[in-house]
Amino acid sequence: MYLQEHEYDLNNVDDPTTFEETISSSHGDDWLNAMHDELPSMAHNGVWDLVDLPQGCKPVGCKWVFKTKRSPNGKVERYKARLVAKDYSQRDDIDYKETFPLVSTKDAFRVVMALVAHFDLELHQMDVKTTFLNGDLFEEVYMVQPDGFSKKGKEHLVCRLKKSIYGLRQASRQWYLKFDQVVTSFGFKENASD
Repeated sequence: MYLQEHEYDLNNVDDPTTFEETISSSHGDDWLNAMHDELPSMAHNGVWDLVDLPQGCKPVGCKWVFKTKRSPNGKVERYKARLVAKDYSQRDDIDYKETFPLVSTKDAFRVVMALVAHFDLELHQMDVKTTFLNGDLFEEVYMVQPDGFSKKGKEHLVCRLKKSIYGLRQASRQWYLKFDQVVTSFGFKENASD
């Protein structure tokens, strides 16, 4: 028997889309805790400094993105909140210079898998938490303070981003440059053809 996707979607949850909707929801405390979990990782990585907005600069907006994480049997495992920049308000050649997506070719992946199989090697996969928060920004990008978390008495200040965050157009590129720098410092060489 074949079911339509919407008939068997265990992850089908109406996640909130705005800060106000989140706080007033029945799980408002859970979402607030998720937001409080996200901000310390940004502080730990030194993502921004609060500064006065320089004359003639326009800050990039930001928003919270909310996702209910569920186990395979449909039970709620946790509530996740991520602060993302509104990239549509970034201006080319002002807020960013270059962008590119991080992808490898299927052929490169097949070569690696063939080498692993041929030489009976072990292959390990890893995940980097808060990936984009590791990329250093070269441009001066200013962002409004996150909804619900403006510093008391400093509401007029903006965030001067020192690191990339999710949603910035150059975030993928900045992460790649940081990753490349760290990995090559251990003696690895990049596959120039990929």
